[in-house]
Amino acid sequence: MSDLKRLGLHDLHVELGGKMVPFAGYEMPVQYPAGVMKEHLHTRSAAGLFDVSHMGQVILRPKRGMEALCLGIEALMPVDVLGLAQGRQRYGLFTDETGGILDDLMFANRGDHLFVVVNAACKDADVAHMRAHLADVAEVEFITDRALIALQGPGAEGALASLVPAVAAMRFMDVGIFPWQGAELWVSRSGYTGEDGYEVSVPDAAAEAFVRALLARDGVAPIGLGARDSLRLEAGLCLYGHDIDTTTSPVEAGLTWAIQKARRAGGAREGGFPGAARILRELAEGPERLRVGLRPEGRAPMREGVELFATDGTPLGKVTSGGFGPSVEAPVAMGYVPAAYAKTGLAVEGEVRGKRLPVTVADMPFNPTTYKR
Repeated sequence: MSDLKRLGLHDLHVELGGKMVPFAGYEMPVQYPAGVMKEHLHTRSAAGLFDVSHMGQVILRPKRGMEALCLGIEALMPVDVLGLAQGRQRYGLFTDETGGILDDLMFANRGDHLFVVVNAACKDADVAHMRAHLADVAEVEFITDRALIALQGPGAEGALASLVPAVAAMRFMDVGIFPWQGAELWVSRSGYTGEDGYEVSVPDAAAEAFVRALLARDGVAPIGLGARDSLRLEAGLCLYGHDIDTTTSPVEAGLTWAIQKARRAGGAREGGFPGAARILRELAEGPERLRVGLRPEGRAPMREGVELFATDGTPLGKVTSGGFGPSVEAPVAMGYVPAAYAKTGLAVEGEVRGKRLPVTVADMPFNPTTYKR
């Protein structure tokens, strides 16, 4: 662990009993004494607090106005940036020339600039990518002095609003800046668990006091990486480097909802992003394969790398994420299969320790989402 970076809240995690493990170049709490199962169920029923400060936070300040900045970013991803209203956030994807996914991210319109949150393992590459391609239209400011905290679950609104009352009025994907004890909180109503909740960027100097204040609220408990992974899997959400990467297109990954009308064929700003030829073709004709939900029979999980087969033995693909879903009380997984096999209810098989076991292609999310629209 000696080569790993430490979170600003490292000592607090240790004090809370966090079991620290390597993740994306950091020492991260994988679980606390309650354990992954209880932490998962607590988030679904009350409020879970996650330290996601390993993620990359970036501010893009326009050099030639917001329109030029938005169009500059649209040249990097198949997403409508120009049409995003002030005070709102949107999911985005950097693509490469082959139509593969370089990273997935969140970006917010904060009036006179954009705020971007990228994945931890990709953040240095993403910042370099933005600096290389946006130099004419943006100052790319890599934020390194703020923690990022996610508060998720049905109790999240009550807990955060007890400290910052104005957040109660926010809706899913709203963003805002609010004061708290002299610190400036950058808040979005979003998260990666399928639950209602918030992500809050807080200055390092105020982070421990802010987290302790939240943990003092009834129903708020610290949650580790283990439950974060099982929560996002039940919600059918992709994990970069596993379910999506440079070998998968947004269409194959089932992320077509993230490609707005303006960027599609016939749209106001059709194409013009890396890999557009492939992505627009797949939108029109369908991809050769698709990411699907999978429900293994029995209680044994099928984890990443399990090979999938048709019932006649035809190789189909592999599981990209899998585990036990505590909320659905059964194993859940996702993976890629040829488009002809991407049919809800279809019986397929997964090979575990040399045995072919039954799996059913299933709709996602496995657990209903509860976003506050």
